[in-house]
Amino acid sequence: MILQNKIVVVSGIGPGMGRDISLACARDGADIVLAARTPSRLEEVAAEVRALGRRALCVPTNVADGEQCGNLVERTLEEFGRIDVLVNNAASGGHEVPLAEASERQIQLPIRVNLGGTLNLTQAVIPPMREGGGGSIVMISTVSMRQALRGHGPYAASKAALLTASQTLALELGGDNIRVNTVVPAGIMGEGLRAWFEQLAEERGVDYQTIHDEQAAESALNRIATPAEIAEAVVFFASDRSRAITGQSLDVNCGSFFV
Repeated sequence: MILQNKIVVVSGIGPGMGRDISLACARDGADIVLAARTPSRLEEVAAEVRALGRRALCVPTNVADGEQCGNLVERTLEEFGRIDVLVNNAASGGHEVPLAEASERQIQLPIRVNLGGTLNLTQAVIPPMREGGGGSIVMISTVSMRQALRGHGPYAASKAALLTASQTLALELGGDNIRVNTVVPAGIMGEGLRAWFEQLAEERGVDYQTIHDEQAAESALNRIATPAEIAEAVVFFASDRSRAITGQSLDVNCGSFFV
């Protein structure tokens, strides 16, 4: 177990990536601090973590609120005494709108959460990580920051800014033995993508499998990565197996896009 007895804070707990990241870390021996705005989601995932024999702490948190991020860190230190890993998974997709026509609010919302909120929580965990001799911070990004997609401008811009911020943090925190890396998924075979495939199938008058196979064929491996597979990349960055890696981004996309 490569995360044995590590204390891992995961933001953005929900039915998708947040859950899978939490469970993957727990399976590798970590105790998990779960953060999200919806308390019921936290309790559901906490029960699954505990069923794996690991401890779980639920702290309802809106990362866009700096005070709530501070409270999350305080609660974690009270319960576990330290923070080894932070996974910044909380995000706002915003509105799918042409960037040239986006309102100020539509532009600012993803920036407020994806950049500002992530930095709120990151800044809050840095002091205890320093005191503990180091740690690992893992950002979750998106392929749209590398490859422009129509309608995704505000979201992609916020994630592109976060990548630059992550690299800056890696440079600034390296002397404290705090590593900062980014996992970059493309399409993820979860509920959202399935719903989109079903919509496309209905619009074109074909079955779901036809759409799925067409989309999967666009990748080198002829398939679409699952949330669990993205989570394994997070576990790697969280663990000491990546101890010589910082300021880097890892694309996990079955070869649908090459950097």
